[in-house]
Amino acid sequence: MHNKSKCDSLQSMVYENVLSDPTKFKFNVESLGECLFATPLGLDNYVDEGESIVFSSQIKNIEHQLKTCDRLPSFEKAGAREKIFHDPRLLKVGIVTCGGLCPGLNNVIKGIVQTLENDYGVKSILGMLYGYKGLTRECRFKPISLSARSVRHLHLNGGTLLGSSRGNQDPEEMVDQLISLGVDLLFCVGGDGTLKGASAIAQEIAKRGLSIGVIGVPKTIDNDLGFVERTFGFETSVQVASEIITSANCEAEGAENGIGIVKVMGRDSGFIAATAALANSVVDFCLIPEIDLYLDGDQGLINALKNRLEFNHHAVIVVAEGAGQNLFESSQQRLDDSGNVLKDDIGTFLRDEIRQKMSEQGCSVTMKYLDPSYHIRSVPANASDAVFCYLLAEHAVHAGMAGKTDMLVGFWNNFFTHVPIELATLERRMIDLDGALWKGVLSSTQQHPSWTSA
Repeated sequence: MHNKSKCDSLQSMVYENVLSDPTKFKFNVESLGECLFATPLGLDNYVDEGESIVFSSQIKNIEHQLKTCDRLPSFEKAGAREKIFHDPRLLKVGIVTCGGLCPGLNNVIKGIVQTLENDYGVKSILGMLYGYKGLTRECRFKPISLSARSVRHLHLNGGTLLGSSRGNQDPEEMVDQLISLGVDLLFCVGGDGTLKGASAIAQEIAKRGLSIGVIGVPKTIDNDLGFVERTFGFETSVQVASEIITSANCEAEGAENGIGIVKVMGRDSGFIAATAALANSVVDFCLIPEIDLYLDGDQGLINALKNRLEFNHHAVIVVAEGAGQNLFESSQQRLDDSGNVLKDDIGTFLRDEIRQKMSEQGCSVTMKYLDPSYHIRSVPANASDAVFCYLLAEHAVHAGMAGKTDMLVGFWNNFFTHVPIELATLERRMIDLDGALWKGVLSSTQQHPSWTSA
């Protein structure tokens, strides 16, 4: 059914390289300059510039690194600074959301606005409409003014108040627009492509010698950003996906040889599929992009599915959108507007292939196919994600006010961190096939271990 022909995970490649030679990786965060203004926060404790969060939490790795390098690889610790770079009274801030929708986008917008206005006293906050297109000359939509009052109930809605778009824009033109609008600090909320765009903007700003900060808030519902353990919207997506899996199981149980197929998001990483499958243990087969998929043969999916039907009389399959791409014959890669490789539709392919192959073997099945992707990504954030979104936004504002730039707010070893965008977008994070998550999935589904053997 599966063949472990791809790399096991980012942790087994890039992460191990960090542990063996951390000097090849940039952990240092760029800054616009010396912080000369006293913060208006009035807190008892602030984060010192030298505070950091060590990359590896295992003693054996730390001991090894102490022998091979002068300084342990570590992330700059996020949090409020006692001295800040920008004068809040004169500061003008821009916020932009890009890429596909994700639960929690409005929560992040609200958190940024409230922290800027209520904590720092910033009065001029602009929302750029429809992603980076809102920073181009030809955009028909002018930025909207945001305030703590105007975003008070924003968290109740899915989607994004500011709209979104995909596609690359010219960094020089976007910087021109920032200058024209008088923006001193830009918050970019988005995934891999958005963050690379934010870095390009920051580099163009640096080339011109300007003091405009660019801070990223990582939005990837697939939870696949490198050097970031958790991104917002993921927990909500798993919760909603788990509920839909329950529906698929009910449909499958209601018919003889009933099969429920649920396709969830996950272009290159199967975190949603695997976590939702583990959260709802009615799943019989979990198919992820990290492992090639095979239908035929003694250990192919069809034979395994037939055996499961003979035993249980129904089955549930959860498949990530990027799984099984080895089954398609594509003459060339197709890209979307953000530069992501378009995937062939594994969900409908499995639906049709399973029905046909089962029929050829004299086994009649009742197929129910569910593709809830747009529903999942459009719902409001659940309570856990809502809290996480606000904390991400709050730490993003602290970083921006302290003059940090070309970075995003990450989460590592239970701490919020500052991560250079270049580092975070180096490689996509993937499921560790030797890790606890995938082993848990194998235990729950009882997929045969040989399906993940080379």
